[in-house]
Amino acid sequence: MSETKAVRARFCPSPTGTPHVGLIRTALFNWAFARHHGGSLVFRIEDTDAARDSEESYEALLDALRWLGLDWDEGPEVGGEYGPYRQSERGHLYSEIAQKLLDAGELYEAFSTNEEVEQRRRDAGQDPKLGYDNFDRDLTEEQKQRFRDEGRSPVLRLRMPDEDLTWNDLVRGEITFKAGTIPDPVLVRANGQPLYTLTNPVDDALMRITHVLRGEDLLPSTPRQIALYAALRRIGVTDFTPEFGHLPYVMGEGNKKLSKRDPKSNLFNYRDEGFIPEGLLNYLALLGWSIADDRDVFTVDELVEAFEITKVSANPARFDAKKAEAINGTHVRALPAEEFVRRTVPYLVRAGVLPDEPSDDQLDKLRTIGPLVQERVTVLSDAVNLVRFLFVDEDTFAPEEAAATKALGPDSEPVLRASLDALEKLDEWRSDAIEAALKEALVDGLGLKPRKAFAPVRVAVTGRTVSPPLYESMELLGRENSLGRLRRALPGH
Repeated sequence: MSETKAVRARFCPSPTGTPHVGLIRTALFNWAFARHHGGSLVFRIEDTDAARDSEESYEALLDALRWLGLDWDEGPEVGGEYGPYRQSERGHLYSEIAQKLLDAGELYEAFSTNEEVEQRRRDAGQDPKLGYDNFDRDLTEEQKQRFRDEGRSPVLRLRMPDEDLTWNDLVRGEITFKAGTIPDPVLVRANGQPLYTLTNPVDDALMRITHVLRGEDLLPSTPRQIALYAALRRIGVTDFTPEFGHLPYVMGEGNKKLSKRDPKSNLFNYRDEGFIPEGLLNYLALLGWSIADDRDVFTVDELVEAFEITKVSANPARFDAKKAEAINGTHVRALPAEEFVRRTVPYLVRAGVLPDEPSDDQLDKLRTIGPLVQERVTVLSDAVNLVRFLFVDEDTFAPEEAAATKALGPDSEPVLRASLDALEKLDEWRSDAIEAALKEALVDGLGLKPRKAFAPVRVAVTGRTVSPPLYESMELLGRENSLGRLRRALPGH
């Protein structure tokens, strides 16, 4: 990779739909690349498709990048010397450059209809689906005028070079497209509307982008971009061609490309579940790259320090939701306890476990149980069911039906009664005293194995078969509430 210019990478999505994890993986790799090299990340919005683009999707993109902490040096809401950074505001630039290219003979007017192209292919004994045949390259002025007199308006096509197009892809190595395999592409529609084939490279050129890191699906368009860059250099718009790197596909189930319709592709589903940015960024970085063969967990700072685009794999990467959760869980457990509580509160509020404005007493309880819960969750929303028992109104508390069926049947009565007898005698309601009393009553007294002994107590008190540590939970819940729940759990109560 050339080190002669300061690195300028870019992320230039179209604002359609909700942010897709594959799109955000592209943003992450560009961001990490720019940060690793001490360069700049340009964020540009490609919003010239009025039928598909929406302001709602634009705001969602900003929200996604902000939530993940992927900041940009130039772009919307930041500014920069190469703005505006929304293509819908750059139409005059495309018109000017298209005219310069046309005047220089780099573009030409083409009047052929699709039907005419297909018919010419058939007449030549060729597959009509081969595409444009470069027929209009050398039309005379008289021929052009006749088409205009018929009421035709021309598209503008780029004159592709007659030699092979080769580049050294930063991910895939040397790639060559043979001369004659790429038909002259349309850059401007007949109505004067510029196409992606023009706007994207022109913006990269005007914004002095040095490295284009983008999805593998865009690789077939790269020869056209390189050819246009050569034309832009010849007319003095730029003096260099950026380096290209094509990132591997992100695959879903069954080795199919992860579809936008697949719920696993929606970035915000992960935020709703309780992924934290540190965990999700870690996992997304593994979709095509690794920090070391024997290491999957790392911080964002470590990612930036180690990231090299030439280490990205060319092979498709499979999105594994279970692995993503496991990695996220590692990052959740690494949070400082106070930070874990702070980030968990919104999930508890949304689930109705806590009010919009939790009281000091509720927050104190949460801080106390937080470290015990933190060890048991992979996503923040897991905390909802683990702490609900502490905050529910005693009049409405009831064990989950499946848990009650499993642990609070008729044969649970001896366990519950022995527990009540032992606990009612306690002078101090502390977790160590609760533990000693229950073990003596149930393990020693009734001769039960611990798993069988404590399951009915756990379900009676917390409402679930899985909970934070039982004795600490009972201490936090308090004597009166704990004993009351044990009594109400007695069969026939």
